[in-house]
Amino acid sequence: MHPKITYKDIDWQALWQNEREQKSWTPKSSKDWDKKAPSFAKRNSDSPFVDLVMERLPLQKDLTILDAGAGPGTLSIPVAKRVKSVTALDYSQGMLDALETEAQKQGVRNINTVHASWEDDWGQQDLGRHDICIASRSLSGPNLAASLAKLNAHSSKYVFVVDRIGPTPFDEGAFKAVNKAFRSGPDYIYTINTLYSMGIHCSVDIIGLSPDTTYSDIKAAMESYCWMFKALSGEEEQNLQEYIVSNSRKTPDGKLIVTRAIPPRWVIISWKTKI
Repeated sequence: MHPKITYKDIDWQALWQNEREQKSWTPKSSKDWDKKAPSFAKRNSDSPFVDLVMERLPLQKDLTILDAGAGPGTLSIPVAKRVKSVTALDYSQGMLDALETEAQKQGVRNINTVHASWEDDWGQQDLGRHDICIASRSLSGPNLAASLAKLNAHSSKYVFVVDRIGPTPFDEGAFKAVNKAFRSGPDYIYTINTLYSMGIHCSVDIIGLSPDTTYSDIKAAMESYCWMFKALSGEEEQNLQEYIVSNSRKTPDGKLIVTRAIPPRWVIISWKTKI
């Protein structure tokens, strides 16, 4: 007989941690992201992802925004053009440097950068409350519930979290190509259930991207795909390149379009905070 457990008996933090420990990929350090910052900023600056998220944010000129895990300003910069001010927080100084460089280039002067992580005491950073808190593809801290609680505590109006639907952002076929087991780790289902267990009832909006990604050449595609793995041998890199080529086509101007079997999908999870 099955034990008579109910929803209230489920420890979503424990399940999230178990799934996280069994994932096939290794979280990147701040130094890894420092090195990645320039190429990451370039690839994401004109991504259709930005427009899909922006059109769902209730932005107004008098609002203050906290962008947690801001990266190179993928959202911080376009958001700042439509609000009073943005606080961009990230644990990678390289990402924040890239953000500040691009913001200056675009004449955006209402962004304040804060070098901090999910684990840090945000109270010591003097962040205060913002009208809206955003965490876009950045819930990478060691404690999901604690990260969500921080966002909730620092928002006076709304919180918007962009989370993944597995296997996004990974390409499961690439793992098969190099003969590595694949487990994508916890995705949005843990987030919405953790919120529910915290007494927060959220809205969920799924956004899908094209299965096609355009790269300048095979070298750029390889750089992007190798980022999915901790390390690859020479033979594995060769197998990966063959996989990419077999799932790609060239454009008239020489660029490479790689098509994934499963298009990237993200979820915008939002809720109104209680003051």
